[in-house]
Amino acid sequence: MRRAALAAASTSALVVLLLTLKPHQPGTPALGAAPPPTGTSPAPTGPASPPGGSQPGTGTYTGDPVSTQYGTVPVAATVKAGKLTAVKVLQVPSGNGRDQQIAAYAVPRLTKEALARHSAHIDAVSGASYTSQGYIRSLQSALDRAGV
Repeated sequence: MRRAALAAASTSALVVLLLTLKPHQPGTPALGAAPPPTGTSPAPTGPASPPGGSQPGTGTYTGDPVSTQYGTVPVAATVKAGKLTAVKVLQVPSGNGRDQQIAAYAVPRLTKEALARHSAHIDAVSGASYTSQGYIRSLQSALDRAGV
């Protein structure tokens, strides 16, 4: 009887603890994530503000290069009439064969999802969390520059 009461109390305490945790907010670095890069950021390759001020930008915008544990990930986003139409990864972690394998697996999946959602609010690829976070953060900075 004591075991049942102890198990019920422990389970209840764990549920309360889990409910009090705050979810990860976009733009907030996760624990263990690389700090944001410092210094100057590259200029966008397209217009800096929406043309005429009425619609989001059209052009290609370069995102901030994001340093990860395995290398830097900069992304360029092409936007047309406020919609994400193309994403080009300018550099991926490639320090060894495993890094290249992970990037070859993750980048097409990240790009496909970003284009489907026209957003950087996408899921990370399992097994490529550092590359995914670098991609997502760089893409978001490019979309911010585009005004999307």
